[in-house]
Amino acid sequence: MSSFLSQYGVRLMRKEFKDMQWDEFRALLAGISPETALGRVVAIRAENDKNILKNFTPEQHKIRNEWRKKQAYSKANEDLINVLDGLKEAFIAMAGGD
Repeated sequence: MSSFLSQYGVRLMRKEFKDMQWDEFRALLAGISPETALGRVVAIRAENDKNILKNFTPEQHKIRNEWRKKQAYSKANEDLINVLDGLKEAFIAMAGGD
């Protein structure tokens, strides 16, 4: 059962959801309880307390580590794009462009 269904009684693949406004969806998502599957995953991904991390199960560590790797890759990719854009602008300026 999805977290939205268990907490709000909303099925994400039904018309009622498809007609939902973005702001309403965001509000519901922000209010997802840590007692739901989605809430537990979000809590695991966001945890930074070393004392709590020491007590994580191997599965919880796996969830957190996979998320952190994905975030690090995304950030590294974003940084690379910014560096390349800076180089592009520098070459344009050296060539006398605007």
